[in-house]
This record gives sequence, C-alpha cells and structure tokens, in this order.
Amino acid sequence: MISSKDFRVVGKVTPRVDAEKLSRGKGAFSDDIEFRELLHLKVLRSPHAHARITSIDTSKAKALAGVHAVLTHEDLPRIPHTTAGQGWPEPSPYDTVILDNKVRFVGDRVAAVAAETSEIAEKACSLIEVDYETLEALFDPEKASKPGAIIIHDEEDSSGIFDKSSNIASKLEATYGDVEEAFKDAYKIFEEHYEVGYVQQASIEPHICITWLDEDDRLVIRTTTQVPFHVRRIVANVLQLPVKKIRVMKPRVGGGFGGKQEILNEELCGAFTMATGKAVRYWMTREEELHAARTRHPQKLFFKTAVSKEGKILAMEVRVIENTGAYGTHGHTVMTVTGNKIFSMYNIPNIKFVGEAVYTNLPVAGAFRGYGTPQGIFALESHIDEIADKLGIDQIEFRLNNLYKEGDSLPITSKMAEGGGADAQVIRSSGLEECIRRGAKAIGWGSPKEPTAVGRSRGIGIAINTQGSGIPNVDMAASSIKMNEDGSFNLLCGATDIGTGSDTALAQIAAEALCVPVDDILIYSSDTDMTPFDTGAYASSTTYISGAAVLVAAKKVKSQILDVAAEMLEVEKEHLICSDSKVSTQEGKIVTYEQICLYSLYQRNQFQIMAVGSTVSSESPPPYSVVFADVEVDDDTGQIRLLKLVAAVDCGVAVNPHMAEGQVEGAITQGMGYALSEFMPFDKNGAPLFKTFRDYNIFRSSDMPEIEIILVETYEPTGPYGAKAVAEVPISGPAPAIANAVSNAVGARVRSLPITPEKVWKELKNNNN
Repeated sequence: MISSKDFRVVGKVTPRVDAEKLSRGKGAFSDDIEFRELLHLKVLRSPHAHARITSIDTSKAKALAGVHAVLTHEDLPRIPHTTAGQGWPEPSPYDTVILDNKVRFVGDRVAAVAAETSEIAEKACSLIEVDYETLEALFDPEKASKPGAIIIHDEEDSSGIFDKSSNIASKLEATYGDVEEAFKDAYKIFEEHYEVGYVQQASIEPHICITWLDEDDRLVIRTTTQVPFHVRRIVANVLQLPVKKIRVMKPRVGGGFGGKQEILNEELCGAFTMATGKAVRYWMTREEELHAARTRHPQKLFFKTAVSKEGKILAMEVRVIENTGAYGTHGHTVMTVTGNKIFSMYNIPNIKFVGEAVYTNLPVAGAFRGYGTPQGIFALESHIDEIADKLGIDQIEFRLNNLYKEGDSLPITSKMAEGGGADAQVIRSSGLEECIRRGAKAIGWGSPKEPTAVGRSRGIGIAINTQGSGIPNVDMAASSIKMNEDGSFNLLCGATDIGTGSDTALAQIAAEALCVPVDDILIYSSDTDMTPFDTGAYASSTTYISGAAVLVAAKKVKSQILDVAAEMLEVEKEHLICSDSKVSTQEGKIVTYEQICLYSLYQRNQFQIMAVGSTVSSESPPPYSVVFADVEVDDDTGQIRLLKLVAAVDCGVAVNPHMAEGQVEGAITQGMGYALSEFMPFDKNGAPLFKTFRDYNIFRSSDMPEIEIILVETYEPTGPYGAKAVAEVPISGPAPAIANAVSNAVGARVRSLPITPEKVWKELKNNNN
C-alpha cells in the first residue's frame, strides 16, 4: 500500500511557511494597517429579547462633534439575506436585513455610528433615542414551536423558512429500512434523551473589518473571514453593488472555528464607507462576541434503539429539536450533519431521523468546528455506552460488533447530506479499528487504575466519531501556479488559512508534485481580486478539496516543464525524469528548472509556464477519531479531575504530521471545554450573564491533563497523496468519552453538557436514594 514513506515532502515534518514572520510579529492581521481619517464604527444593540422599534431619533447623535454618519433601518434598503457564508444558493433562510425595525434577541442591531474615535461613536450610540413595543419572548424551542406561540419572523419579505407560523426555520426527515418492524423483533429497546447548550467559538482575535474605497472607487473589504468569496457575493447583493466593484482580502486570522464563516459585519462597514467615502473600522468587543456573534446550536436529542440478543443494533430512531436562535443561519445544514454523522458510525439497517430547527429569542447559532457532529456524537456515544452497560457487554466489544467497515457504503449519505441528493458514500479507507486498538493500549483499557486519594474513584471512557472531507458536489476550489526564472513557483490559492497552516500544507502538495523544496513555493491566498475561487475554510475541505486543486495545477505545470525540457534535450518527453528542481534523461543529461524557465520565456517558442487547477469532488471520505478519557471523581462532591486524554486519529496521510497533531490538540482542548466548563446562561429576560473570559471558562493551560496523540496512517485513494481531513474530527470525542468515564468511575450518568460537579453530585444522590 502507498504510504507517506513513498513521498519526499508530503508526510514529512516541514516548518510552516509563515512561522518566521509570525514569530517575529511580522504577520499582518486585519487590524495591522493604518489609515488617515479612519472612522470607527459602534453598534447600538437591543436591550430587549423581542420588540418592535416604534420610533428612533438620531438627531442628538448626529450633532455630536466627530460623528460622520448614523444609520438605522430607515436609511438602508431592506434586502433579505442570510449571513451564513455558504455556497450559492445558500440553504439557510433569507431572514436577515442589515438593520431592521424589529429586534429578536438581546444584542440585536438597532443602529450604528461611525465617528472619528471609538469613544465618540460609543457616546453617540448612547444619544440615540429609541422607543420599543416589547413583545413576548420565547426562549424554549419546544414552546416556541407550539400552536399559538408568538411568531418571531412575521415579516412578509423573508423566504426559505419552513413554517413561520410555528417558528420552525427548517425541518428534516430521513428513513431507510423498516424501523417499526425492527422494534417489534427487538430483544431489548432502549430510550433516552440528551441535551447540549450554547457555547461560543472564543477565537483569540475577535471579528475585525476595515473597509475603504480604492482609487477606482471600488469597495475594499479587509476582514477576519473564513469565506472571502462568499463575503464578496453576499455583500454585493445586500449593498446592491456589482461583484466587480468589491474586493475582499483576508490577511492572517487569529482563529475562526466556524464563527468566521459568517458575514457578520462586512456589509455594515461597507454601508458606512459607501455613505461617507471614508475608511471604516469595526472591532467587535469580547462582550459582543459572546452574545452578538455566533454560537454552537443547542440541541435536545431523543434516542430509541432496538438491539438483538447477540448485541447487534437493529434499529435507531432519533428526534432532534435544535435551537437556531433569532435567525436561521446554518440551522438546516448543522442539523443535517448531526443526523448524518449519528448514522455514519454504526451499521444499522433501519433508521429514522426527524429534526426541527426552531427560532427563539436567544443569540444566533451558527457554524462551529464540528458543525453539528459534537451534539450528535455526545448523545450517540453516551447512548451506546449505556446500552453496552445494560447488556453487560464490554464497550469496545459492543462498538466493534456494530461498526461500519472499509468497503461498506453509508446509506444515510444518500438520504441526508449538506449538498442534497448524492450517491451513497463508500468507505474507501478506514483506520478506525486500529485507532481503537492503539488508543485502548495507550489508556490502559481493561487494567483497573487506583485513585490518587481516599474518597475518589477512577474511571475510563471511550468515544468514537467521524466527520467528512468537504461537502460532496458542493465544495469547489481552484489554484494557479506560475514558474519563475530561478525555478521557483508562485502558487495562488483561494483557500483560506485561518491559523490552521493550510498555506503550508498546500505548498507541500505543490512541492511534492513539482519535485522542488517547499521554500521554492511562494504561496499567496485569499484575495478575491488576485486568487482563484475557493468556497472557503469550512467543512474540513481545505486539504482534500483545495489540495486536490493544487495537485491538478501542479501536474499541468510539470507537464509543461517536461515539454520544454524535451525540446531542449531533444528526447521524448516520456523518457525524462524530474527530481530536485531539474529534469534528466536516462543517460544523465540534465537541465535545471532555472534553465527551462529562461528558455521558455526568452529563447524559442516562448510562453509562460503556468496552469490553473479546479476541483469539485463527489466524495467526502470520512476521517475517524477515537478518544479515551481517564478521570477521577470525588465520591462526595462530584468534582472531576481529568487525568489523561488519548486521541487516536485516522486522517489518511497527514500532509504535515506536526500540524496535524496541532489540529488534534486544539480540537480536543475545545472538546474538553465543551464537556466540562463552557456554557452560556441568560437571565429571565434573555440577557446574557457572561460577558468576558472571566465568566466564560474556556480551558486554560492549568486545566490541561496529560494528552497523547496517535496518528493512524491510512491511504485515501481519492485524496491528494492519500490525505483526508483532520481539523474537525477530534473535537466531538472528549465530551462523550468524559461522560462515559465519569459513569464508569462512580455510576453517575450525566446526559447534558457541561458535566459539572453539581450534576454529578445530583446523580450520585439519586443513585443512593
């Protein structure tokens, strides 16, 4: 089998192409730019969860010295759109306008001010006088969807909403097999429900956008985005500008995690630049990030599962109620991924899925690393563990007895997929069983561990999960490669490096194909004027989809290089060999890449050696992750100590093993926060209670347990050099693994996140009564 050992650059540890400049503080982020007469934007946000604006007076704000513009819903065209950065036509409802006469959550936009300083803009916001007609607010999606509930989106011009009258943004159903018949034949039936709440992406760099008009009066948008081409398209529509009048540039990004797969401020900044003719800057505060940006979708998940006497899963029925918040951005597709991944792990012949994404008057949910999978996998893997316990079967044995295997097809992918109807995906590579085996050995599965102190109990838990590699038949990428006189190459990619190191991985793929060192690949990415199209950094698509586009372009360029070399060496192209930036004959005659490029540009049959590669895939090969957790629980208080976490991951051939390990470490750290510490409470009026990182507890260095990362190499035949995705798949495992470990330690089964000492204590008390 082909492996990383067969490659020269791919699969090898290579320094990141941006490592030196970032370490020296030279990497330019969105805010690392200066303008004369820059205006600063501030937004007045709603204090009410649900209200109509009956009147708004901006006269005092406009009169304040230093204020250049104040905009309300009265000043802007009403163009319904979605803020979701998705491919056209977007599957999310068009239920948003830049500024509306109705607010739907605490923190919704009311008006905005552009002024000479942030302080003046903030003062001006406080001078805007607004009268509201407060409306009943809905905070529970189950109540919001009941007959007679107040309608959150009662506007006539929105579209793509499944049922406005019931506040249902989207509904999804999928079945195969005969679920009811399987339940009749079952040895045992297990029913349980699980719940996950709001959490936030918490990127170190908040959303920042700067807009200005260039010398040709084109709107330039410099922004922290994962989706520059989607930003251009959606802003053009909302501001009623031709696409050709907009340029979007993505500099370095300090983390995205899905939260920046959103058109969150670019259209508002652009509107102020168009109104004033000046450069405008908007920097969201951490408080705004925590309640007015985007979050993970809360879900309630109800499971009913039929099992045979031999421990085979015969049928599974899942119902999901998803809280999409005040707007429906990503609601349908997140719910689709939840169902898709629940039914992509175990070979269940009969399934039924019903999901509803429901509007409430709480913050807007959106894309977040894992994109619906963490919600589904927490519930699924907790449920699987409970079934194994009640059947008296070892948790690993029960899973192995029901797993999909390499060569199996996944029928759910033809019933429920982000890209709509597609053929059932076939598993062409899988290291899942080896991940389980090696992870179990690393954690010491089957070997009881002693607690570190009296009054504590120790437990081990497992969780397995999968993801995809891009959205089949939807995600598309392109790249171009141009040869220079010294034998180096310019690689232009629309792919968006948001701190993941994708620029490096793509440069490695190009270097491997062109037989040059990575230093000879000069990559420039994510500028809608300069680089080819790419859907963006989401759905774990960059290595698999964008990398394939780079490989296509590189192969075309290599073919041109061989054409010129054949002419220079007067031999047939088929008899030439590329290696180490040169082309040689079987007899040992050599021409260097430098000589080849100079010949092609200046001597005979002159032309530029360059090519464009484009890729869209009908496949989305699944990467796999297995997480093992070793915990210690206080028998009296329920306090949890996470001692060790093992993550074994099959991402095909890791293009850059160190970067892959870094992605796994980052993902499982976020997964540990999801499991144990992160949540977003609201008061009785829907106002957020957490406003800073003092309140909202992401995992800190002092919280980290021992971590062991295991990369299990497989070769994915459809991926560039055998690669599959890696960035998202590890995030879903920690929460169920920790829940299962806690149950293993003290018998307390917590079915909601986060798993707090209070919840464990209550379960311990219930067990003792």
